[in-house]
Amino acid sequence: MTNKITVPAAKAVPVVAPAAAKPTVPVAATPVAATKPVPATAEPKKIDLNKPSIKEAIAQGKAIIKDGKSKADAARAIYALTKDEHKEIIVAAFVEGATLTPKGALTYWYNCKRRATKTVNK
Repeated sequence: MTNKITVPAAKAVPVVAPAAAKPTVPVAATPVAATKPVPATAEPKKIDLNKPSIKEAIAQGKAIIKDGKSKADAARAIYALTKDEHKEIIVAAFVEGATLTPKGALTYWYNCKRRATKTVNK
């Protein structure tokens, strides 16, 4: 014999529609201090790449690329010659000599700097 077990039916839950969002009423305008207009385009910094050491580094980077080596090899060679310069100058030299984009050149600068620091600390 099998006993049948009866389960009471679940209580019906009434479905409630979501409350309508209250319409927003504009708040009384408060005076805002005048701000300076933002220039439409910011001028990039002019970087002078006419120093002999930088010209030499760019030429060496172009020669490495012409030989079929990687952009990383060219960037490392340029960094070795320009490591005492400012970051912006080195990045501009990477763009010219290693045929990198400005964002890519910044990444290569960071990696070259990190690698140079690592070799000095050993």
